[in-house]
Amino acid sequence: MLTAVSVAALVVAAVVVVLLIRRLRDRRGFSSPLERVVHDTLHTASQAATALRRGLSAESATVAAPHLRALLGTAATALTDARGELLAWHGGGEQHAEDLLTAARRALETSRRALVPHADVDCGRLGCAVRALVVVPLVLEDTGVVGVLGAVSTSEAGPGLLRTADEVARYAATQIELAELDDSRNALASAEVRALRAQISPHFLYNALTTIASFVRTDPERARELVLEFADFTRYSFRTAGEFTTLADELRNIDRYLTLERARFGSRLQVRLQVAPEVLGVVLPFLALQPLVENAVRHGLSGSANGGTVTVVAEDAGTECVISVEDDGVGMDPARLQPGGDLSTAEAHSSGTHVGLGNVDDRLRAAFGDDYGLVVETALGAGTKVSLRVPKFRAGVRS
Repeated sequence: MLTAVSVAALVVAAVVVVLLIRRLRDRRGFSSPLERVVHDTLHTASQAATALRRGLSAESATVAAPHLRALLGTAATALTDARGELLAWHGGGEQHAEDLLTAARRALETSRRALVPHADVDCGRLGCAVRALVVVPLVLEDTGVVGVLGAVSTSEAGPGLLRTADEVARYAATQIELAELDDSRNALASAEVRALRAQISPHFLYNALTTIASFVRTDPERARELVLEFADFTRYSFRTAGEFTTLADELRNIDRYLTLERARFGSRLQVRLQVAPEVLGVVLPFLALQPLVENAVRHGLSGSANGGTVTVVAEDAGTECVISVEDDGVGMDPARLQPGGDLSTAEAHSSGTHVGLGNVDDRLRAAFGDDYGLVVETALGAGTKVSLRVPKFRAGVRS
């Protein structure tokens, strides 16, 4: 099945072929090289795409219209919304705006392109060069018709212009569809973060407040410090700014969490941190590490009267940062994980035994690709080590 991106590539190729034929035909006798024509066409298409990837609005339509007009090679280009209201007009022939909008609204009702010939657009004005109007619905696969692309031609419109208008409209629709996919992805990411916040152990919050209360009489200064740590922890964990953060910020929040847990467990909880300074600026999904550390604390201390140790390591690995969180607790049966230690469908983690790990795994894969999911190493009685890799740079990913 073709993805939206592959469809976009095919549409770009189709637009290029159509315009190459038209431009080479128009430039017969000139010495402009083929490479220049290809460059001009792709550059124009990319400028239109940049605007439309923000969605279809008056602002994006105004920016995209001149580039779509250049692709069409017509006297004017217009874009409407799904109600047939004009979003943008670029070029001449504004005296025929109402004619074009009437045709656009018909196209919205029928979901079919339409050609309005000269006989139906002859305004009788002296010097009016408009000979035809073309309207093509902008159709998205899941949403349906979201608007109309209109073209004003100063020559009698033939099959060539209709085909070109079809291809340009399909290209524009694909860019708008990609914008909607981006919006859906962002909404999903936000929902996943909200779900993860809901999974932050209520027992931890209750126990942290109980621990703070226990220090109020015996050590008021210590209680005050813990209240501030708790406030900073909750402020960070429930922030609304962005789906990514830096490793430095994530580690600071983990330090707050561990400060509260050590106040509760005392010497039973030992923590080791080994972080390469050069990876502190690496960007990763928000709250990607806190669930790993919370699980390590829970399982590292589980079933052990003497407590346990949690080890957090962040290493520089060339173009990547490798992070691991390890505990020396009870471990688990590796058979409960799919081959390779991949947590994407691990029964233990999807069932809630491990807080939020499936959520973190999903967000890592969504941000960086399927090669960047969580990996677990474990055995009964041998503790658990959860690792992840994060690229030092990925286009579109920033804190």
